[in-house]
Amino acid sequence: MIEVKFYKEVDDSLLKFAVILARTQGKWVFCKHRKRDTFEIPGGHREAGEDILTTAKRELYEETGAVDFDIEEICAYSIVRDGNKEQESFGMLYFAEIRTLEEELHSEIEKIILTDGEVECWTYPEIQPKLMEKYRESKGEIPMEKAKEL
Repeated sequence: MIEVKFYKEVDDSLLKFAVILARTQGKWVFCKHRKRDTFEIPGGHREAGEDILTTAKRELYEETGAVDFDIEEICAYSIVRDGNKEQESFGMLYFAEIRTLEEELHSEIEKIILTDGEVECWTYPEIQPKLMEKYRESKGEIPMEKAKEL
């Protein structure tokens, strides 16, 4: 079982990865890794000596080809697997509005897709939908399930 926890702040030294919810032309951006048949939110691990915002910008470029964008911090979060608090891993969640994408991808990402809503085949189904929900909550948006009911 995976638990996702959200924080207003955590010590910078704990942040190991950045995940970036991104939109362009009014659509969500999702990535398909070359070795998987699922879709994911752009993101990745922090490199030695890198600040977490630089990680987010680098990963967004590497995984989507975004070259011109605005990016904002949403919150820190953590993943706890099987209740093992000692192995809690922390990341920072961002949102980016992309203005320009390069034509060619230069990473392990096979392709990106643009959608009006969330994908159905998530790489990390116990984590990524909760990140989308947290973003929507932070912006006062109606969750997708609720919007369908209206």
